[in-house]
Amino acid sequence: MTKTLIIADDNLALCTSIKDFMNKQPDFDVVGIAPNGVKALELVESLKPDFLLLDIVMPELDGFAVLSALEGKKPVVIMMSQLATDGFVQKAMQFGASYFLAKPFDYNRLVTLMNELTATAQTAHKQTAPTAPTQSKKVRTLDEKIANLFISVGIPAHIKGYQFLREAIKMTIETPDIINSITKRLYPSIAERYNTSASKVERAIRHAIEVAWNRGKIENINNIFGIKIYTPNDKPTNGEFIALIADKLLLESA
Repeated sequence: MTKTLIIADDNLALCTSIKDFMNKQPDFDVVGIAPNGVKALELVESLKPDFLLLDIVMPELDGFAVLSALEGKKPVVIMMSQLATDGFVQKAMQFGASYFLAKPFDYNRLVTLMNELTATAQTAHKQTAPTAPTQSKKVRTLDEKIANLFISVGIPAHIKGYQFLREAIKMTIETPDIINSITKRLYPSIAERYNTSASKVERAIRHAIEVAWNRGKIENINNIFGIKIYTPNDKPTNGEFIALIADKLLLESA
């Protein structure tokens, strides 16, 4: 099934480059280019795309204003900007973006990301019962909580491990005993969902945790749990980190 995409960026050369690349990929079709925020909203309203690739700094309306103004059936929004600071990433997630790509980015990574987001959306749709209208809101709230935690501890949204670590935490919350079979069940389940290998999942998650430690935000991690658990030289294993975050979120929702 072809996935449609609108690109909103005032850099025409970049838009054209992305469009040419994406239109060569199977199952993707760039249906519109918007040089400003107002045009982006018009195109989304008229064309109802599956994805909106959205810059932050644009004429007339910036990316955050576009996110705030989106109504009805919203596309999956991928923010893209050189302003890839924690504050901008967190704000993008809070305004409803599904992912943040730091410019410049690899176009093949964009294709992979869009396929992953499509698979995640399809899985969530299958798991949501028609008689439970609040479930999708609950899922979004959990995603927002995880995104805010990741920002606090210094895990950037544009690295591969971010997505895998988020899925690992959500799966552990849904099925707590899966953390006891991390190599036999957790990693393979994530790998299958994202069409990759369990070893790559493990490495990407480990890298995400290492990034947090290298950024020196250990105090933020300790503040989240209310006690001094870690020091700069005391890095947790993947399983420990996943379990700690999952337990915290489970306690908050209890």
